[in-house]
Amino acid sequence: MDMNQYLSMFIDESNDHLQSLNEKMLELEGNSTDLSIVQVIFRSAHTLKGMAATMGYEDLASLTHQMENVLDLVRNEKLAMQDFIFDTLFKSLDSLESMVEDITNGGTGKADVSDIVVSLQAIVRGDTPSVQGNDSTAVVKDSTSVSNQSIQLDEFQFSVLDQSITEGHRVLFLEVSIREDCQLKAVRAYMVFDLLERYGEVIKSHPSVQDIEQDNFDRSFSLYYITQKSAEEMEGMILNLSEIDKVSAVGLDQESLKLMSGINEATNEVAATIDFKVTSEVQNNVAQANQTSGAPATAKIRANDSSKSSGTPSRTIRVDIERLDVLMNLFSELLIDRVRLEQLASDSHNPDLTETVEHLSRVSSDLQNIVLKLRMVPVDTVFNRFPRMVRDLAKSLDKKIDLIITGSETELDRTVIDEIGDPLVHLLRNAVDHGIESVAERIAAGKPETGTVNLRAFHSGNHVFIEIEEDGKGIYRENVLKTAIKKGVVTEEQGAAMTDEEVHQLLFAAGFSTAEVISDVSGRGVGLDVVKAKITSLGGHVSIISTPGKGTNFSVQLPLTLSIISAMLVQLGSEKYAVPLTSIVETAIIKNNQIRTIHGNKMIEFRGSYIPLIALSKIFKVPDFDEDLEEETEIIVIRKGERMAALTIEEFIGQNEIVLKSLGKYLPQVEGISGATILGDGQVALILDPSAFIK
Repeated sequence: MDMNQYLSMFIDESNDHLQSLNEKMLELEGNSTDLSIVQVIFRSAHTLKGMAATMGYEDLASLTHQMENVLDLVRNEKLAMQDFIFDTLFKSLDSLESMVEDITNGGTGKADVSDIVVSLQAIVRGDTPSVQGNDSTAVVKDSTSVSNQSIQLDEFQFSVLDQSITEGHRVLFLEVSIREDCQLKAVRAYMVFDLLERYGEVIKSHPSVQDIEQDNFDRSFSLYYITQKSAEEMEGMILNLSEIDKVSAVGLDQESLKLMSGINEATNEVAATIDFKVTSEVQNNVAQANQTSGAPATAKIRANDSSKSSGTPSRTIRVDIERLDVLMNLFSELLIDRVRLEQLASDSHNPDLTETVEHLSRVSSDLQNIVLKLRMVPVDTVFNRFPRMVRDLAKSLDKKIDLIITGSETELDRTVIDEIGDPLVHLLRNAVDHGIESVAERIAAGKPETGTVNLRAFHSGNHVFIEIEEDGKGIYRENVLKTAIKKGVVTEEQGAAMTDEEVHQLLFAAGFSTAEVISDVSGRGVGLDVVKAKITSLGGHVSIISTPGKGTNFSVQLPLTLSIISAMLVQLGSEKYAVPLTSIVETAIIKNNQIRTIHGNKMIEFRGSYIPLIALSKIFKVPDFDEDLEEETEIIVIRKGERMAALTIEEFIGQNEIVLKSLGKYLPQVEGISGATILGDGQVALILDPSAFIK
């Protein structure tokens, strides 16, 4: 069976389960006695293990299996969740995410997770710092339990042995001891393995074959072995080798194999050490685990289909995002042709053609809305990683923080979603590290010891706003100015004349930080220049509102989509440009006598204040237009935050919807230009980036 056809489904479902595991683990951490949450976590881990085993990702399946053992004890009230256990399970989830990411990138999903596995096994044995001495989980570390634990089998090894018994082969459990006076015990062990391989196959040994070859064992080893020989025959042959002290060979049937192997290790462990009864529920779950992991992929899919068909039919489908990109590109071409047709119909004055083109325009407008909606993704897909991140940061910084997320259902175009994750990570890390005070500082300031970080998203017009607001120490104007003057960003006089918001914007200067000691998490200002650059490149804007002692609010304004935008088309000589409507405040005509020159800069009066007048023809060196020769000049007033400026143009062409195309990798980033579009007449128009003109 070709597993590749199920790979994308496996990756999608694995990511869903990992996300669910992270969310539920965080929920459980807040209410560690709620066993219903543990049941949900167990089911997710169980399904993930089965999927991984079916697809052949052994490391992933084995690690999940070890997690399951811990969770099984918890859900059966034989182990209480504690910090050490939460940390270990979260580390396990991190490793599982790395494995799935590796598989997504074409890798094998293999990883060295031996440390985590040892920790998980220690938890199952009760060897945790916090549970030692606890009567309910006290462990009798007899040699039998240690031995059984150390040679536990994973799903695949168990399946091989189980299948061998079914097919009539003998499965033996061998324990071999080498004499105390043996000088070359590794050589003797090699002779034993050499003999065994002549008559069968060694499935699993403890210590591992590699450790035995390197002499890293204590004169004895044990192993699972498939052969046609009887236990007595094997004992006799091994004892005939020199310097072998004793040999124990036990034939296993399917029931004893289950008891011996690690498949039932959780229940075995507890039974061996605490004398708990194995409940029928545990047996059912183990049986279910075996059934799931051993079933072929098609069976898994049918099971899903069956479960879905028994409930409400699903009204959603998964679509590869690349197909949506292709659809978007095709629609872009259609949009360009529509504009061309509209122009031709207008020129031809043919009523039938005009009527047909108008109908085509209406249909394509509806189609445009549908295509854009198809690409809209809830910001939850970005937000869902933050609870875990804030939890880990708070723990490492020894702070108490509540993260409150609202508006996660707010939708954004996937192109924006793909880009916005990193800037938000920067801002959240900054808020947790430098915004929220330590517990002692908060108590001293008369605040609750637990700080609050609000992460909220909402629509407003053609924009989406994402706010990160915390009730921390706030930003002190004098501290920011002191650093800015020290770094030469502004002079003392300039700083004194700046408004609070202008001072806050200084935090976005490259390399700017007010932190006296920059931690490994963040420093106030470290990375914020990157945040601003990224948000600006998306056509967005970030602003800061802060009250010293009360907290800070970072507000990120983003466009709904980057693919198709409404723009004002303008003409300068023989060249055409597009200005995004979202940046335009007003259009107007001014006379030359309204232009003032202040400190060598041209300014005009607009709504009671003077704003800069920028000559586009001079910036882009347009050869056949010079506004100085005009008596009247058309202008476009643009806004960037609270700042405004006026751009001079020759003529307005009109408002239109344009398809944003990048300039490609062969053109370096051109200041003031964010891309290009193809107009209805076939001409290429450059799309202006108005924010670049306002310094």
